[in-house]
Amino acid sequence: MVDGRILEISGLRSGYGKMEILHGIDLDVNEGEIVAVLGPNGAGKTTLLNTIFGLTTIHAGEIRFRGQSIVGLKPYRIVRLGLGYAPQLNNVFPNMTVLENLQMGAYLRGSDPDVEKDIEEVFQLFPEIARRKHQKARTLSGGERQMLAVARALMSRPKILLLDEPTTGLAPKAASILMKKIAEIRDKGVTILVVEQNVHKALEVADRAYVLVSGRIVREAEPKTLLEEGVEKLFFQTT
Repeated sequence: MVDGRILEISGLRSGYGKMEILHGIDLDVNEGEIVAVLGPNGAGKTTLLNTIFGLTTIHAGEIRFRGQSIVGLKPYRIVRLGLGYAPQLNNVFPNMTVLENLQMGAYLRGSDPDVEKDIEEVFQLFPEIARRKHQKARTLSGGERQMLAVARALMSRPKILLLDEPTTGLAPKAASILMKKIAEIRDKGVTILVVEQNVHKALEVADRAYVLVSGRIVREAEPKTLLEEGVEKLFFQTT
């Protein structure tokens, strides 16, 4: 790592097949931070996380995790290195119970005896889903399902957690609760990279933020600065 950076992205161009979505992204995340990536629909935010996690075509650039290049690695190898990912869609197994979802999150840990202890720690962090641990995931509310998605990603013991639009579709109260939980996760030692459309909720917990518009980073600053500037105005900036 360089100067405490856990994730370094430089000159990244990626997309799906020949279609390029991201055009020269430079971004870094320091250990112990919450870094938010903000932007309008279609900006490339999900593509950015998918690219880090090995799910897109990389045309150019570099991604380094803890000093090691992860370009070209399969997602399961990326998880083993210490990256966790809670995607926006299809992020839980609906026909499995809450407990079974968490056990699946620890699948790559094999017979690790600490799995049960980690499940209990996750339930302490998310008592809302602990009360429903024997219920099928499909019976959960939207907020509970998002909590389960984050909790399942934590079961791989990630050093950095990637979160894709965790508050999408949630009522304001549920969104606030979830963002507070995300701050608690950071305080427990997990670095977080979160992409969000809910600008103000994200900036309440972020240490730094990037604004992504049309596949390009147009601004990087601390939350206070972005709020003073009127961050949503940047969403309409031409690049």
